[in-house]
Amino acid sequence: MARKALINKTRQGQKKLLNAIKNGRKMKKATQVYNRCRVCGRRHGYLRKFAMCRICFREMANRGEIPGVRKSSW
Repeated sequence: MARKALINKTRQGQKKLLNAIKNGRKMKKATQVYNRCRVCGRRHGYLRKFAMCRICFREMANRGEIPGVRKSSW
């Protein structure tokens, strides 16, 4: 499968899980729902707060595309 297809599949799984929780039901395969980077589709090194992997986060932060994030120096 292409990464875009995996990203869409993951988003659909997350929606199903949230709907099941909202309706008070339990999903059969809730453990199979996992997070993927919205930019590249990577699933390891995922940062929940920014919904992307560490690699994409670093690249976008260095370019200044993420508001409120600066490279630290001390």
